Amino acid sequence: LVQLVESGGGSVQAGGSLRLSCAASGYSYSCMAWFRQAPGKEREGVAVIYRGGGSTSYADSVKGRFTISQDIAKYTVYLQMDSLKPEDTARYYCAADLRCGGQYAYWGQGTQVTVSS
Repeated sequence: LVQLVESGGGSVQAGGSLRLSCAASGYSYSCMAWFRQAPGKEREGVAVIYRGGGSTSYADSVKGRFTISQDIAKYTVYLQMDSLKPEDTARYYCAADLRCGGQYAYWGQGTQVTVSS
């Protein structure tokens, strides 16, 4: 059974920080990504990390503020979010796949991030 379990969401004021974690059990990913979806908006890709080599990629909206990282031994990926803005408010999901083709077979249940002004 493949499970992705997110944690670390919460409520912060603008300018604050949060760190999200995504632990993968029963699964060795090749790529893991964070997505977010705000009410009434389409799902947005936030960041992705490649397990081999650790290359990363970010959405323009979060570049310079968010950092994706991984602890391969723990099959865990993190999203450090700094300088948070109210527009970062969304439910954040991690996703994983054995291929790095932009499609993800496995998804977590999501964790809510709320940033107040």
